[in-house]
Amino acid sequence: MAVISAKPRKQRRTLYNAPLHKLTKLMSAHLAPALREKYGRRSLPVRVGDTVKVMWGDYRGIEGKVREVDRKKRRVYVDNVTKKKADGTTIHVPIPVSRVMITQLNLDDKYRKKKLEEGVKAE
Repeated sequence: MAVISAKPRKQRRTLYNAPLHKLTKLMSAHLAPALREKYGRRSLPVRVGDTVKVMWGDYRGIEGKVREVDRKKRRVYVDNVTKKKADGTTIHVPIPVSRVMITQLNLDDKYRKKKLEEGVKAE
């Protein structure tokens, strides 16, 4: 998505009203240095099954698999990031996608795998 305006209010409005197919690209997270070197890319959209590490915030340093991706709120739910409610039930805490780094990719999708391999061959 191109920046339409320099005004923060208009940028926020564009982001909040963005269609879901454009939000997919905004759900990108940085790759770990080893993956960055291997695939020649800085970031990739986060998918269910990827292993991520929380880089900052209350849950910094925790690593786990992505169990859910909420595109509308731009949050990911990681297996090991939980908290207990007052009644004792455990819930998963949403983490902003900008706070995580992908450490291991889920390459079950043949299209994703092919796309990554094409990028490596092009160099």
